[in-house]
Amino acid sequence: MQQGAFKSMGVALGLVMLAQSLHASDASDVSDWSVAEDILAIEGDREYGAYLSSECTTCHQTETSTEIPAIAYWPREDFVTALHAYKDKVRPNPVMQMIAGRLSAEEIAALAAYFENPE
Repeated sequence: MQQGAFKSMGVALGLVMLAQSLHASDASDVSDWSVAEDILAIEGDREYGAYLSSECTTCHQTETSTEIPAIAYWPREDFVTALHAYKDKVRPNPVMQMIAGRLSAEEIAALAAYFENPE
């Protein structure tokens, strides 16, 4: 393996470990926060979501077997709401805030369309 590959694996492992250590703080109260109706109304492109999903599935497996929850088969609205809560820094997980912060509303909708039924 080349040095760059080792560095990438180290960064990925570090992000997984950080996400695991911070997962307990994800359960913040977001009951008084909501996503705008126009964002929830975006119809996601499922194929584009499948294309984007590899970054998600690096940490989120199909079944919850670690501290990181499974995201397959989440209801679309719940998925969109969760990612926008990270994007808006309402849910306190720096790793997810960084990842969701890079995504557009259309990309989040596409991921939600894919993960609602990833088969």
